[in-house]
Amino acid sequence: MKPAAAAAPARKTRFTEATISLFERTIPDPFVLAILITAIVAVLSVIFAPHASFARLVGGWYKGFFDILTFAFQITLVLVTGHAFAHAPPVQRIFKALVSIARTPVQAATLTFLLVAIASFCNWGLGLVVSALLAREVAKRMRVDFAWIVAAGFSGWVVWASGISSSIALAQSTPGSAMNVVQKLTGQVLPFSTTVFTSFNLVPTIVMLVAMPFVLAFLKPRDEDAVVLDTEKNPDAPVRAKPKGKLSFARWIEYSWLGSAFIGAAGIAFIVLAQVQHMAFSGVNAVIFIMFIAGVILHGYPLAYADAVKNAARQTGSMMLQYPLYGGIMGMMDATGLPDVISHFFIAISNAHTLPFWSYMCSLIVTFFIPSGGGHWAVQGPFVVPAAVALHASVPATTMAVAMGEQVSNMMQPFWAAPVVAMAGIGVQRVLGFTVMTFLLGTVVYGVALLLLV
Repeated sequence: MKPAAAAAPARKTRFTEATISLFERTIPDPFVLAILITAIVAVLSVIFAPHASFARLVGGWYKGFFDILTFAFQITLVLVTGHAFAHAPPVQRIFKALVSIARTPVQAATLTFLLVAIASFCNWGLGLVVSALLAREVAKRMRVDFAWIVAAGFSGWVVWASGISSSIALAQSTPGSAMNVVQKLTGQVLPFSTTVFTSFNLVPTIVMLVAMPFVLAFLKPRDEDAVVLDTEKNPDAPVRAKPKGKLSFARWIEYSWLGSAFIGAAGIAFIVLAQVQHMAFSGVNAVIFIMFIAGVILHGYPLAYADAVKNAARQTGSMMLQYPLYGGIMGMMDATGLPDVISHFFIAISNAHTLPFWSYMCSLIVTFFIPSGGGHWAVQGPFVVPAAVALHASVPATTMAVAMGEQVSNMMQPFWAAPVVAMAGIGVQRVLGFTVMTFLLGTVVYGVALLLLV
């Protein structure tokens, strides 16, 4: 029995090592990959797109390059304010208390995955930040392969678009939203009761929460093969200490709690006023505002928060390079009509029952080119919603199918992995070598749910 028992770990190790090796050899730096995808989309547009021309390609690329800047800055602020919030001393104490529950690497990976999944279901930005920070905390407490534990955290993000902060579901539930494609084309507004809180969405999400810990345990590298966190190359952000002795007015106000208390009180007052007077307060801007106010309060004094933001901003360089390129990709596709060609291929083989499934499969592919939920929906939504109406298919299921494909393919898309690995301090290739299994499991689980539960 011993040779047979040893065979499974050996096969597991060979599979893991082969997957990581494949990604390390084939996936370049995320910025270089963004350039490569730009070239691929340009070639595909010339070959297949109905409106392709040099002027449309270049003009669409230029327009998209700058159209995404507002969104890019918003997402950068989500990560910066979330990073600063998560580094506040009270939050750090909570992290350490939660991580201390785990006694083994598998327990730590399971705990990290579940905590990130819960955070992501509630707020995708918070989940993205927490995944990196929890992984670092685990890696400092026990010997564990760092890429594997970071992958465990990032895998928790696989449920974000099925949650209450899903950009696609939120837009379709907001009357008059510029991204509410369903309302524009059908006059309907889709409440969460028809999208997020349905069996075809919640059942596969629960299955992922139950199944992924077993997958992570299977993927765990052997202790002797573990590549641990190098705290010398990737140290924690330094903590500013308050100076002692008599201070000048400038130094005193920098370290005084008064500034933080003023901003905190003003922020809380606005949030309360917004609720009482039913003012618009939702979406990305609300996330940024809440994270900012909470971070300022929890850091205790203004200079501590400013330091936390500076440390967080150092992790955003690669993102700021990638976002404009992905915006250019979106612009080229929109200008040439390439998504129309891709989507209609799937629509042509669908019926009322299978359209959500094929929309999901289409979404898996489109996400590799447009890894932004909102941008993705702006491209695919105008084609799948009319198809659902024409085929008398479920519009809510077809809508959520696009969101499901987005979140699953994110597990193989360096666009969103980039900020996580930047905050964690590790290369993206090794992490994606593990999350490929999250992608494969998610592809099956959500696909089957759309076929059986819609």
